[in-house]
Amino acid sequence: MNFLAHIYLSGNNEAITIGNFIADGIRGKKYLKYPKDIQTGILLHRQIDTFTDAHKTVRLSTKRLHKNYGHYSGVIVDILYDHFLAKNWSSYSNIPLDNYIDNFYNSLQDNFEILPTRIQKMMPYMIADNWLLSYASIEGIKKVLEGMNRRTQNRSQMNLAVNELQEFYKEFENEFTLFFNELISFSAKKLKEIENR
Repeated sequence: MNFLAHIYLSGNNEAITIGNFIADGIRGKKYLKYPKDIQTGILLHRQIDTFTDAHKTVRLSTKRLHKNYGHYSGVIVDILYDHFLAKNWSSYSNIPLDNYIDNFYNSLQDNFEILPTRIQKMMPYMIADNWLLSYASIEGIKKVLEGMNRRTQNRSQMNLAVNELQEFYKEFENEFTLFFNELISFSAKKLKEIENR
């Protein structure tokens, strides 16, 4: 899953949310140097990724992209699924998406010192261009995919995946909805297990 889903699945604890958000940049046992709730968020992120990568519904989505994008298919699906979460946000939260995202950006700024350097450098761009809110539109997803493609020196051609998004929109949306309901239950269960470890 991509940024918005990881943030959402963290629940209401600010430190767990920060941990989940920064987890991709924390390798191996380096998570142990962080406070307990941040550790919980990092471990939850890893559980979510493992569950997602192995899930049969997610694999239906990635299979549709595999011919054109190879091993980048999983990254693309993560981004597309964040689009459907943002677009259908009111089905998952009573807090309006723009308010929810503003609260998260404020939380990042309040916890700037604890963020890894890579996230500290990325954060101003993320907030200025409001990446998380932009996920709600196809145009916003197109920009995200273009940025990802640039990071691969145009090797991935990820920017073109907006074509598949539009062509198979209903299929991707149905797969997201089916999967995300399972992921919400899985994440809540894992969060309790990690907190009680």
